[in-house]
Amino acid sequence: MEVLRWRIFPLVFLIFSFLVLYIKTSSKQSNSDCSLLPYEHYWISSRRIVTPEGVINGAVEVKGGIIASVVKGKNFPGSIPVVDYGDAVLMPGLIDVHTHLDEPGRVEWEGFSSGTKAAAAGGITTLIDMPLNSYPSTVSVETLKLKVDAAHEKIYVDVGFWGGLVPENAFNTTALENLLNAGALGLKSFMCPSGINDFPMTNSTHIKEGLSVLAKFKRPLLVHAEVVLDSESNLNHDSKGSDVRSYETYLRTRPPTWEEAAIRELQEAMQETRGAHVHIVHLSDSRTSLDLIKDVKRNGASLSVETCPHYLAFSSEEIMDGDTRFKCSPPIREEANRHKLWESLLDGHIDMLSSDHSPSVPDLKLLEEGNFLKAWGGISSLQYVLPVTWTYGRKYGLTLSQLVTLWSERPAKLAGQHLKGAIVTGNHADLVAWEPDLEFELDENYKTYHKHPSISAYMGKRLSGKVLATFVGGNLVYGDEKHAPRACGAPILAKERPIFAKEIAVE
Repeated sequence: MEVLRWRIFPLVFLIFSFLVLYIKTSSKQSNSDCSLLPYEHYWISSRRIVTPEGVINGAVEVKGGIIASVVKGKNFPGSIPVVDYGDAVLMPGLIDVHTHLDEPGRVEWEGFSSGTKAAAAGGITTLIDMPLNSYPSTVSVETLKLKVDAAHEKIYVDVGFWGGLVPENAFNTTALENLLNAGALGLKSFMCPSGINDFPMTNSTHIKEGLSVLAKFKRPLLVHAEVVLDSESNLNHDSKGSDVRSYETYLRTRPPTWEEAAIRELQEAMQETRGAHVHIVHLSDSRTSLDLIKDVKRNGASLSVETCPHYLAFSSEEIMDGDTRFKCSPPIREEANRHKLWESLLDGHIDMLSSDHSPSVPDLKLLEEGNFLKAWGGISSLQYVLPVTWTYGRKYGLTLSQLVTLWSERPAKLAGQHLKGAIVTGNHADLVAWEPDLEFELDENYKTYHKHPSISAYMGKRLSGKVLATFVGGNLVYGDEKHAPRACGAPILAKERPIFAKEIAVE
């Protein structure tokens, strides 16, 4: 019997070892579907790596989804696989803090799968989804859960979520705290009609209430800063017989004074609510509005501001009659305004860039009718923002380091993502490799992954800067014009506990 037991034991051990090996191998094979690379520990080398210390010739070590080290030159062991991008630029992946993915509820406009595929193909490694244009809007714990559930196994990049500040929750401190405790990275509000029925506008009183709650959590309030001043300015009115196919007609309905008035109201609200951060989205007016923002910052208020590539690439003078692809709000303004936006951006007065990717179905753009006053407003742009920014920006002297500051470093801080946005040891291995001098035509033959590319204002443009590869958490999610077999991006939910007023006073 003793002999039989010793004969059986090796067989049992062999079977057990085989099962363990099978489970491990199966798990590793399943995980490998997340990446176009077959390994988890490797080097990425380039002669142009954009780091906080400048552009270096060297390599980035990736291990287990994290940047394990950054070295100059060829000082890395040859025993580990190397992915060499030569003269291509390697920099942190873009972080887009302002995009509308429209799922659930309006997936025919855009969705998590199509939107994040486009993001990956455009070098974007993190998206923060806006709370409106999906249905229902993300204004409660329940609707945030719907968002997270809808994103499950569909996202190719990491995705976080802003919650909505609207009249129905603004005076309900418990509801706002629950939404933030559930993981919303901050809140978003409109100071003018949003165009979405379940996302009504807020006034300064609502904003003050929201800021008092956000201050406890140290999370931002993002604001669409336009206030309607003239009761006769109505987007659904034919402006007293003016040509509705003329962009100038639409431009007159949303003057810069709307932005100025909103910023003045925000300034007052911030003075009464200390400790909260306000972020102004998609600034289009580079004159008085920007001067007011500079004053607010000089006075020590916690304020940041973004603009978008379409305000930097286009001017109102070039928009043809009836071409409603260019309609957005605030509107694209004059050429002189565009130049001043670039100057302010490169001088540091505008903090960051975002896409404000706001798609729709083509029918809502009324392209055949060409009515600027009735067409849906929004620029479809998600996949193109890196080459657009570079193509137009280098004419103004934009550097690679500035590009990273505007598209990675500062957006990461706004969204509270302190392990993203820079190529440094310990950060997430979220990276993009791209060719700054490689030109391409953005036409019907160009492979675009977000929905309805024909309605994008960028179609027909020749751009510089082609994305070669995008890494998210060390996974090569896009390369050689194809995506990884599985969508393995992670939902980003804020987990920090709130910081209460007495604790702020002690700090």
